Amino acid sequence: MLIGRPAYWDRACAELAAADTVMAALIATYPGISLEGRGDAFMTLARSIVGQQISVRAADAVWGRLVSLLDGMSSERVLAQDDDALRGCGLSVRKVEYLRDLARHHAAGRLDPQAWRDWDDEAVIAELTDIRGIGRWTAEMFLIFYLLRPDVLPLDDIGLLRGVALHYHDGERQPRKAVRELAERWQPWRTVATWYLWRSLDPVPVAYRAAALGRLALPGSEALPAGSAR
Repeated sequence: MLIGRPAYWDRACAELAAADTVMAALIATYPGISLEGRGDAFMTLARSIVGQQISVRAADAVWGRLVSLLDGMSSERVLAQDDDALRGCGLSVRKVEYLRDLARHHAAGRLDPQAWRDWDDEAVIAELTDIRGIGRWTAEMFLIFYLLRPDVLPLDDIGLLRGVALHYHDGERQPRKAVRELAERWQPWRTVATWYLWRSLDPVPVAYRAAALGRLALPGSEALPAGSAR
């Protein structure tokens, strides 16, 4: 588990501020807070599935009901619960299927982040997207919030796209190609730049811990079939 502030954070902030005046201003606006690692792989992925294609507020509500129903969150408790009760928390039929498939992978020992520590980002994404309901966006959130990878650019995330539009283009949404080109100046710290753009839209991040199942804000949602995000 990687929990807490990433070791690279201060260096990343200094280099981003030197390379990009917008980033310098954002970093100065939100002092004393940072990305923090989430301590449980299953819960990180489960929460990402819950948040797909719905607003952060709606996802918070569904997650709260789900945790209350299960009296916590574990693969065993998900598998032991019936479909109607899970749907009663606000999950769609498909999300129930996805959550169960994730729980089966975890219970069978096929979700092994320790084995992924030395893998590159794309290899981890390929492994995760073999699980039903986990697309690229969810895998990228896992890279950011669980593995604390420093250079992830989630181009299907609406928060990233909105932040770029707001701070770099007077509110005009840009195509992903343009965002990718802009983000070249942020390398190798694109995760950190993305996090500050998220903060500009939702200033108060809430840390996630396996033992503290409060509000967990995810900034985006799983990509829709057409490749858009909420």
